[in-house]
Amino acid sequence: MKKLTLNETADFLLKNDNYAILTHRRPDGDTIGSSAALCRILRKLGKTAHVIRNHEISDRFAWLHEGLTKEEASETDTLVTVDVASPGMLPKQFEKYLGSIALRIDHHASATSFTESELVDAGSAASAEIIYDLQQQLWVDFDPATADAIYVGTSTDTGCFRFANTTSHSFVTAAACAANGARVYQLNQELFETNTLGRLKIQGWIVEHMKVFRDGKLAIIAIPKAVEESIGVTEDDMDNISSFPRTVAGVCMASTLRETREGDVKLSVRAIPGYDATALTAKFGGGGHKGAAGATLKMSLTAAAQAVETAMLEL
Repeated sequence: MKKLTLNETADFLLKNDNYAILTHRRPDGDTIGSSAALCRILRKLGKTAHVIRNHEISDRFAWLHEGLTKEEASETDTLVTVDVASPGMLPKQFEKYLGSIALRIDHHASATSFTESELVDAGSAASAEIIYDLQQQLWVDFDPATADAIYVGTSTDTGCFRFANTTSHSFVTAAACAANGARVYQLNQELFETNTLGRLKIQGWIVEHMKVFRDGKLAIIAIPKAVEESIGVTEDDMDNISSFPRTVAGVCMASTLRETREGDVKLSVRAIPGYDATALTAKFGGGGHKGAAGATLKMSLTAAAQAVETAMLEL
């Protein structure tokens, strides 16, 4: 695996063609926004570029990929991942591409290298910030659609610039998006100020069932699939739900566990400065950032909740 600089990555993108871009499982605003922006930038360079359609994408972000996707990558495509920290973050539909991925663009400090080359900037709050840097390096016109995509990626991974990972570069990136036509007000309204009834109901359930311990500094919530189904929440309703328990006054680190369609348990950890989410997720083969990290546990929800609680108490 070769580590690339920003300049070397720009040269790579100019040198190659026929790009197929991959996103991660349970795709969020950063992987979707970053992939959309990268695809548009490559097309402006005269390259053939597509995002491979992720079957798990929700309506909340699907509009970003309109006109950019195809179903499968061909053997001659140059495969690129964005915002994918490890092979385990790829959806099952993309696992067949492992061993053939040429480039990974990512911002996760805790990661597992699995591509031929990679550009990783752990100082960036979002992969979308790295895509913005590449856009600047390549001197590509910054159109409103690309600005929207980069803004979505940057704003969602920083919690609308409220999370501890937010840096001056996050604001520079957002300002450039606003200056080039990003619909900042509309996007903020849609992504951060509008709640569905389902989301409010699941938040109420979390408040009733969340366990808080170690003098209120640690919290854990395990959400059965049956509860999600009975309330009727969608994946859009559950987007970034793991940040909600951390908003309780006094909670410094919160773990949210959800059952997946495959029968596994997804662990999402959120923490304030002074606490390290990756120290917890690393115990289960996961990774991420100090403030936000995740892992997949191949066990029942009850067993996973007990294992995570024990691990939290050991930190």
